[in-house]
Amino acid sequence: MNPLDSLPDNDFPCQIFVEVVTDYLEGALPPDIVARIDTHLAECPGCTSVLEQLQQVIRISQRAATTQVDSLDPSLRQQLLDAFGQARGS
Repeated sequence: MNPLDSLPDNDFPCQIFVEVVTDYLEGALPPDIVARIDTHLAECPGCTSVLEQLQQVIRISQRAATTQVDSLDPSLRQQLLDAFGQARGS
């Protein structure tokens, strides 16, 4: 069962956002859920921060994926570690 099915339209808890953020980024959610998330993000700086951190981790990971791990530029390696650390700490 979808956890959003039992929520009123005007309610979108941060916990639910964290559960569906990956699907949101992948475009795997129905338009009505995306609209609810967009509304929530406009009102919730905490979830906006989580989204931005995850997007940063994805960008850095994509750059790192094209590079041999042993030959990572030290600054890119540190960026990646910092981004993962921020995402974990949220």
